[in-house]
Amino acid sequence: MSAADRPRIAVFRPPDGRLAAAAELLESLGADPVADPMLTVDPTGDVPRSDADYVVFTSKTGVELVAGERAEEGGPDERWEAGDATVCAIGESTADALRDHDYPVDRVPAEFSSAGLVEALEDEVDGARVEVARSDHGSAVLLTGLEDAGAYLHETVLYRLERPADAGESAEVAAAGNLDGAVFTSSLTVRHFLAAADERDVREEALDGLADAVVGVIGDPTAETAADAGVAVDVIPETADFEALAEAVVEAASGDDTVSDGV
Repeated sequence: MSAADRPRIAVFRPPDGRLAAAAELLESLGADPVADPMLTVDPTGDVPRSDADYVVFTSKTGVELVAGERAEEGGPDERWEAGDATVCAIGESTADALRDHDYPVDRVPAEFSSAGLVEALEDEVDGARVEVARSDHGSAVLLTGLEDAGAYLHETVLYRLERPADAGESAEVAAAGNLDGAVFTSSLTVRHFLAAADERDVREEALDGLADAVVGVIGDPTAETAADAGVAVDVIPETADFEALAEAVVEAASGDDTVSDGV
């Protein structure tokens, strides 16, 4: 990439407005986005139990569904109410979504991960009813850790995450050696990227392409998934936030220490 070129950055978000917003952010940061919809959200229509002492949310999508915001997409028609439950959020974006929908936020772990939430709750949930409301691809660490702490655990799958049949342009771009960076926002985006590369018979070439690019991930669990798959991670932002991740990857890919903050 010459100094005059805009870095080509792959981004993987659901095609429900978030992918377009992510591409716009990358463009505002001076990058040429390769927008690849590696995830689709399929709501189950289920809602969290109403008799729990603690309710755990792990994503902004889950909050939007229980708030009734996405009923037209198959989410529940009626808003879930927190009642007297202690409401827990993994990550500031999840916490912000709860506040935006007028839900209380009682616990946000310092470490934005399943392990971080287990550590935050393990001394107080013995004998408590804990409801975990999330996608069908949630980490087993959260369930096992809370059960080991003595909680009576129930999980509600709010939505399923699938890979669109047409996903995979980014794998071909990487395989051709034309990718300067990639922004992975979950372990599932890593797995889906590699599955798409497999389908196109370019897995090894795509891995080589990622090795020559700046790979950014949103947190340690995604970094571990990437490492296990043979993908070297270059960037993990201090804050588990998409904008911070995008900025860091563009900065590293462009070799520019003065990337704008998108404002």
